[in-house]
Amino acid sequence: MESIIELIELIKTSFLYSLIQALLLLIIGYIVSRLISGIVAKVVENKMTPHGQFLLKRTVFYTILTLFTLSALKHAGFDLSILLGAAGLFTVALGFASQTSASNLISGLFLMVERPFSISDVIKVSDITGEVISIDLLSVKLRTYDNLFVRIPNESMIKTPVTTLTKFPIRRADLIIGIAYKEDIERVREVLLDIAAKNVICLDEPAPLFILTGFGDSSVDIQFSVWAKRENFLQLKNSMYQQIKKTFDEQGIEIPFPHVSLYAGSETKTFPIQIDTDNKE
Repeated sequence: MESIIELIELIKTSFLYSLIQALLLLIIGYIVSRLISGIVAKVVENKMTPHGQFLLKRTVFYTILTLFTLSALKHAGFDLSILLGAAGLFTVALGFASQTSASNLISGLFLMVERPFSISDVIKVSDITGEVISIDLLSVKLRTYDNLFVRIPNESMIKTPVTTLTKFPIRRADLIIGIAYKEDIERVREVLLDIAAKNVICLDEPAPLFILTGFGDSSVDIQFSVWAKRENFLQLKNSMYQQIKKTFDEQGIEIPFPHVSLYAGSETKTFPIQIDTDNKE
């Protein structure tokens, strides 16, 4: 009997017993981390964006799991002071070796705090437009309209102007139109307003906007701006251009193409130009 007790005491003081304790702590830590992170995610479900919930859940999970892991290492006989010192040196060395990654990491934290856009928003960065499918610590991932995957480093997101196209519920479509100099501008304005009024996608409020932008080389340039719900933006823009072209043709309103006329003043006729097709030299 005494020998059995001595054997049990020997096992308790052995390295194997310490490893068993460490393993149990890791298992318990994993279960507790999953449980608490899940509870936290449920609590903030209606108070944060899906991406914010995901990041908070991961942060809580890994924080608790790290604490249990350190405790397990201590029970296994590891000197944590040496381990933490080595980790500090490794972190410093890694920071010098990956300054770009550190910059992206810091920029990612700024993006998460500022939240200029969220997952499923459509954004434009330089000449790239796409739907946000992921916001990570080092980069933002986009899916473009032609179904391409684009990864943009967070540092570039901070330094480059970013336009969020789906931030607000309505958008304005600016239609650029040119009419011939002979046309009555007021009549053209009334025709455009009538087209907008008949378009069921076009919003009545804010009202359409008619702007005479200037006199071009071949046309009087007009900006006609109409509003739509953001999900109908492209449909409105396409339908308005089609209706404008059809109505202008029916009303006899000329949309000129670029051309050059030679004349010496308002009282003179344009110089006729004749191409000699018989000259074979």
